[in-house]
Amino acid sequence: MIDIRPFNTLGHANHGWLNARHHFSFSNYHDPARMGWGAIRVWNDDEIAARSGFPPHPHRDMEIITYVRTGAITHQDSMGNKGRTGAGDVQVMSAGTGVQHAEYNLEDETTTLFQIWVLTDRPGAEPSWGAKQFPKGDRAGAFTTLASGFAEDEEALKINAAARVMGATLNAGESATLGLDPARHTYLVAVNGAIEVNDVRAEARDGVAITGETGIEIRALDDTEVVVVDAR
Repeated sequence: MIDIRPFNTLGHANHGWLNARHHFSFSNYHDPARMGWGAIRVWNDDEIAARSGFPPHPHRDMEIITYVRTGAITHQDSMGNKGRTGAGDVQVMSAGTGVQHAEYNLEDETTTLFQIWVLTDRPGAEPSWGAKQFPKGDRAGAFTTLASGFAEDEEALKINAAARVMGATLNAGESATLGLDPARHTYLVAVNGAIEVNDVRAEARDGVAITGETGIEIRALDDTEVVVVDAR
C-alpha cells in the first residue's frame, strides 16, 4: 500500500514565529485517521522565523529526530548539551526519563526543518542528545542512514527504537531503491521536488505512507532531497 497525504491536507498551525504543518495529529490538530504510522508518532514540517524558536519545555520516553532543511537550529538542554545543526544535518534526542530542551533559530533567516518523533523501545532510559553533519554529496543518488536503533548502522546517530531515518539527494531523472519489510511502516517526504514512488506520484512535502511492500523505487521528477523513516 502506498498512500499519498497531500501537503494541503496536513494539519496547519501558524503562530507567526512558527508556521507548522502536521503529518499526524499534534497539539490542537486532531485527526483520528492520522494518529501516527506504526511507531512513527509525529512528523512536523516547521518554518521557524529568524531570531525566534521553542523556549525550554519537557519531554520523556520519546525518540526525537530533527532534520534541518534550510538555515540552522541551536539546541540547549537540561543535560548541559549545546549545539548548532545546519542545513542537511541531523540531531537526535532520546528523552528517556525526562529532559528539558530549547530549540532556537538564532539565524537572520527562516529555518525550515522536519521534526520526527518515534516511539521509544526503551522507556525509562537515560536521556541523551547528539548531532552530526551529513554532507549532501555523500548521499547523492543513494540513501544514507542518518539515525538508527540498529547496531549495524555504526555511522548513524543512535536512537532507542528499532527504526531508521534515511536521506538521499536525487537529481531529476535519478532513482534510488530501498528494500522493505512488508510488516513494517515506512513514511517519506520529498523536500523540494516531485517524485514517483513505485510509479505513484507525490509532490514536494506530500507525505507518503507505505506498508505491505517488499521494496520501493523512488524516482526524482525534479531535483530534491528525500527523507525516509522505516519503523515497526
